Amino acid sequence: MRRLNPLILLAALALAVVFWQQRQPAAPAASASTSTIAAAPLPSFLPPEAASTLDSIARGGPFDHRQDGVTFGNYEGLLPKQPRGYYHEYTVETPGASTRGARRIITGGNPPAVYYYTGDHYQSFRRFEWHR
Repeated sequence: MRRLNPLILLAALALAVVFWQQRQPAAPAASASTSTIAAAPLPSFLPPEAASTLDSIARGGPFDHRQDGVTFGNYEGLLPKQPRGYYHEYTVETPGASTRGARRIITGGNPPAVYYYTGDHYQSFRRFEWHR
Protein backbone atom coordinates (compact mmCIF):
# COMPACT_ATOMS: atom_id res chain seq x y z
CA MET A 1 0.00 0.00 0.00
CA ARG A 2 1.23 3.39 -0.92
CA ARG A 3 1.95 6.05 1.68
CA LEU A 4 0.24 9.47 1.31
CA ASN A 5 2.51 12.36 0.58
CA PRO A 6 2.58 14.81 3.55
CA LEU A 7 2.36 17.78 1.17
CA ILE A 8 -0.91 16.46 -0.26
CA LEU A 9 -2.31 16.03 3.24
CA LEU A 10 -1.22 19.56 4.19
CA ALA A 11 -2.79 21.05 1.05
CA ALA A 12 -6.05 19.16 1.68
CA LEU A 13 -6.10 20.39 5.27
CA ALA A 14 -5.49 24.01 4.15
CA LEU A 15 -8.34 23.78 1.61
CA ALA A 16 -10.65 22.37 4.28
CA VAL A 17 -9.84 25.25 6.64
CA VAL A 18 -10.43 27.86 3.91
CA PHE A 19 -13.72 26.22 2.93
CA TRP A 20 -14.83 26.04 6.57
CA GLN A 21 -13.99 29.74 7.19
CA GLN A 22 -15.98 30.83 4.15
CA ARG A 23 -19.05 29.03 5.47
CA GLN A 24 -18.91 30.80 8.85
CA PRO A 25 -21.20 33.84 9.20
CA ALA A 26 -19.33 37.12 9.11
CA ALA A 27 -19.16 39.14 12.29
CA PRO A 28 -21.67 41.99 12.17
CA ALA A 29 -20.13 45.30 11.19
CA ALA A 30 -20.24 48.10 13.71
CA SER A 31 -23.03 50.53 12.89
CA ALA A 32 -22.47 54.25 12.55
CA SER A 33 -24.39 54.86 15.73
CA THR A 34 -22.23 52.55 17.80
CA SER A 35 -20.13 54.51 20.20
CA THR A 36 -16.45 53.60 20.05
CA ILE A 37 -15.18 56.12 22.56
CA ALA A 38 -17.92 56.45 25.14
CA ALA A 39 -17.28 54.31 28.17
CA ALA A 40 -20.41 55.40 30.05
CA PRO A 41 -23.87 54.53 28.77
CA LEU A 42 -25.79 57.37 27.19
CA PRO A 43 -29.01 58.69 28.74
CA SER A 44 -32.14 57.01 27.40
CA PHE A 45 -33.57 60.29 26.09
CA LEU A 46 -30.76 60.61 23.53
CA PRO A 47 -31.43 59.11 20.09
CA PRO A 48 -29.02 56.36 18.99
CA GLU A 49 -27.44 58.70 16.42
CA ALA A 50 -26.12 60.88 19.27
CA ALA A 51 -23.40 58.31 19.98
CA SER A 52 -21.63 58.95 16.67
CA THR A 53 -21.96 62.71 17.16
CA LEU A 54 -20.33 62.43 20.59
CA ASP A 55 -17.57 60.26 19.15
CA SER A 56 -16.87 62.91 16.50
CA ILE A 57 -16.84 65.65 19.15
CA ALA A 58 -14.37 63.66 21.26
CA ARG A 59 -12.10 63.11 18.25
CA GLY A 60 -12.35 66.73 17.12
CA GLY A 61 -14.00 65.73 13.84
CA PRO A 62 -14.50 65.12 11.07
CA PHE A 63 -18.05 66.40 11.06
CA ASP A 64 -20.74 65.81 8.47
CA HIS A 65 -21.99 69.40 8.39
CA ARG A 66 -19.98 72.59 7.96
CA GLN A 67 -21.99 74.19 10.77
CA ASP A 68 -20.85 71.56 13.30
CA GLY A 69 -18.53 73.03 15.89
CA VAL A 70 -19.62 76.63 15.36
CA THR A 71 -20.35 78.89 18.31
CA PHE A 72 -23.85 78.50 19.69
CA GLY A 73 -25.16 81.93 20.65
CA ASN A 74 -27.70 80.86 23.30
CA TYR A 75 -29.97 83.62 21.98
CA GLU A 76 -32.97 81.89 23.53
CA GLY A 77 -31.31 82.28 26.93
CA LEU A 78 -32.33 78.77 27.99
CA LEU A 79 -28.80 77.68 28.89
CA PRO A 80 -26.81 79.21 31.74
CA LYS A 81 -25.30 82.55 30.77
CA GLN A 82 -21.70 82.22 29.61
CA PRO A 83 -19.31 84.39 27.57
CA ARG A 84 -19.72 84.23 23.80
CA GLY A 85 -17.78 81.30 22.38
CA TYR A 86 -18.35 79.03 25.40
CA TYR A 87 -21.07 76.96 23.71
CA HIS A 88 -20.72 75.00 20.44
CA GLU A 89 -23.34 73.11 18.49
CA TYR A 90 -23.23 69.78 16.66
CA THR A 91 -25.80 68.04 14.48
CA VAL A 92 -27.38 64.78 15.59
CA GLU A 93 -28.46 63.06 12.39
CA THR A 94 -32.18 62.50 11.84
CA PRO A 95 -32.80 59.38 9.71
CA GLY A 96 -34.74 60.22 6.57
CA ALA A 97 -34.32 63.99 6.92
CA SER A 98 -33.20 65.88 3.82
CA THR A 99 -31.81 68.72 6.00
CA ARG A 100 -29.81 68.84 9.22
CA GLY A 101 -33.03 68.33 11.12
CA ALA A 102 -33.77 69.76 14.56
CA ARG A 103 -31.58 67.60 16.77
CA ARG A 104 -28.39 69.07 18.25
CA ILE A 105 -25.85 68.50 20.96
CA ILE A 106 -24.57 71.69 22.55
CA THR A 107 -21.27 71.54 24.42
CA GLY A 108 -19.92 74.05 26.89
CA GLY A 109 -16.24 74.66 27.47
CA ASN A 110 -13.11 73.69 25.61
CA PRO A 111 -12.64 70.80 26.10
CA PRO A 112 -16.36 70.25 26.67
CA ALA A 113 -17.32 70.24 30.34
CA VAL A 114 -21.11 70.25 29.93
CA TYR A 115 -23.44 68.68 27.38
CA TYR A 116 -27.00 69.54 26.38
CA TYR A 117 -29.38 67.91 23.92
CA THR A 118 -32.20 69.57 22.01
CA GLY A 119 -34.54 67.58 19.82
CA ASP A 120 -36.70 70.57 18.92
CA HIS A 121 -34.22 73.07 17.48
CA TYR A 122 -33.33 75.05 20.60
CA GLN A 123 -36.84 75.28 22.11
CA SER A 124 -35.85 73.04 25.03
CA PHE A 125 -32.65 71.48 26.35
CA ARG A 126 -31.75 68.53 28.53
CA ARG A 127 -28.39 68.46 30.25
CA PHE A 128 -26.57 65.13 30.38
CA GLU A 129 -23.30 63.72 31.61
CA TRP A 130 -20.88 62.07 29.25
CA HIS A 131 -17.33 60.94 29.86
CA ARG A 132 -15.00 59.29 27.40
